[in-house]
Amino acid sequence: MIEPLVGVSKQIVQIRHYIKCVADTGLNILITGETGVGKEVVARKLHQFSPRRSNPFVQVNCAALPENLLESELFGYIKGAFTGAQVNRRGKFQIAHKGVLFLDEIGDMPLSLQSKILHVLQGGRFFPLGAEKDVTSNAWVIAATNFDLEVQIALKKFREDLFYRLNIIKIHVPALRHRAEDIPLLITHFMNRYIKRFPNRNVLPPNAEVMSFLCDFHWPGNIRQLQNTIKKQCVINDWSQVITELIDSKIPEKALLDKNTLKNSKKINAPVISDSIQSIPFSPILLEILDGADINNEKISLKQIRKKVVQQVEKEIIAYVLDQTGWNRVKASKILKISYKTLLTKINELNLVPPSKQ
Repeated sequence: MIEPLVGVSKQIVQIRHYIKCVADTGLNILITGETGVGKEVVARKLHQFSPRRSNPFVQVNCAALPENLLESELFGYIKGAFTGAQVNRRGKFQIAHKGVLFLDEIGDMPLSLQSKILHVLQGGRFFPLGAEKDVTSNAWVIAATNFDLEVQIALKKFREDLFYRLNIIKIHVPALRHRAEDIPLLITHFMNRYIKRFPNRNVLPPNAEVMSFLCDFHWPGNIRQLQNTIKKQCVINDWSQVITELIDSKIPEKALLDKNTLKNSKKINAPVISDSIQSIPFSPILLEILDGADINNEKISLKQIRKKVVQQVEKEIIAYVLDQTGWNRVKASKILKISYKTLLTKINELNLVPPSKQ
């Protein structure tokens, strides 16, 4: 069964439309995106909607094999080509003839092999190892990478001519944290799958608070991490433990910090909002609160003023931290050193609203 491309976000809707537009072209496609976002799902969808759907979908992970094995895996070999080559063996290019060859993690491919891949893409012909006669392949090549290949080109780690040969059509799959509206659908999708896989368990779906947490979480491992999280919940049926493990997990720096911060920091456990609390732009709290007190008629209470001052200070600080973290409540609760649940309560009590809903 082919994995569905789940989501209602603008990005996913556009990708689904794009797949249907280009699936019948046979043009080389480069799929980009972080690890775990679903690049293979997109590749399989392209195959599913193409005229090649009845022919093989052949996948090669370019990062999983050493250079010598990757070459024989791609191009095959003839008997006696090297020690241990006791029979002829077809390579993936030949197996994928008239079908799809999916080159996953193409950014990890050694430079020496990149030139040979380019040669096949240009002429559709290649020599198996040890062969004197070339072989024809009409495989539709779809490549995927989590690298920025243009940066790799600048670092002399990827061939520019191969990049332009692969990048005729580009499909970028966004990180899960950039399409949080898809998370509830993905949770339902994975729960339905694993409830069937692990029967006889009274699995509880996420309540509103848990769902809010899951939608706010940064998901450095993207859909793959979310999938494993839901699988775990369907086995242990304990959302509190699942959430605790997510909070305690190490958050990659790239998910917390911008590029400028990273340049000046080797290891940071939480983002630094400000070097000094004095840099936070407070409003004149006391003037605002005392404006409603009637001092002449002795209608003023130090206890009430203290409460209002504390509330106002909390509101200013929490609003500032939420703004700086893009309203990522998980991240904000870590910075403020309060529980996620307490932060949600404070947001409700102080009537704080995200900019998008104002």
